[in-house]
Amino acid sequence: MLRRLYDWMMEKAAHAHAERWLFLFSFIESSFFPIPPHPLLGLMCLARPDKALRYGMVCTLASVLGGLFGYAIGFFAYETIGVGLLKALGLWESFPAAACYLREFGAEIILIKGATPIPFKLLTLTAGFIHMDLWTFIWASVLSRAFQFMLVGALFWKFGPPIKSFIDKYLGWVTAGFLVLVVGGFIAFSMLAGGGAEKSDKCSNVAKMQQMSPPA
Repeated sequence: MLRRLYDWMMEKAAHAHAERWLFLFSFIESSFFPIPPHPLLGLMCLARPDKALRYGMVCTLASVLGGLFGYAIGFFAYETIGVGLLKALGLWESFPAAACYLREFGAEIILIKGATPIPFKLLTLTAGFIHMDLWTFIWASVLSRAFQFMLVGALFWKFGPPIKSFIDKYLGWVTAGFLVLVVGGFIAFSMLAGGGAEKSDKCSNVAKMQQMSPPA
């Protein structure tokens, strides 16, 4: 079943309009869509290693633009839209701590967390809610997302055929490794949001809150 799904996705990734889908998924994932664009990006890079850098740039641009959309939701429509999104995405309990850490560390959090499997949408919505400096948000988002997506593109551009052969042979192991990476990222963020007293007692205490009032 895994092999059939893999072959089907490979076919779709090589579709004439796959790049548009990649842009769309990257855009909406930064604000409200629960599924990350990484699997599609990886498969498209496998199908066309010569376009891997282009696909990485598409992902980066779309993700930053989507992040600005998420920022706007948090800034202008937190109570009417943002709260519902956070709850629907299962990020509501992590939101108070995320707001605290963004206030305390600013761009550093986006640079570190935006380049991991941790939900980028949590940071974009929260950044808008706390009225984070827009320019700081933009340049930090560009760097963090470019690091993640362009790294994938560069690796496939440089080592495309060998990587494809390796995944074809060890698909099960690669899938398991990706899942471990994603789960590990969520565990790391849970520790950041729920514990981590040694890093910031203030934000650890804020993590116990269930909701926050908008800034004046």
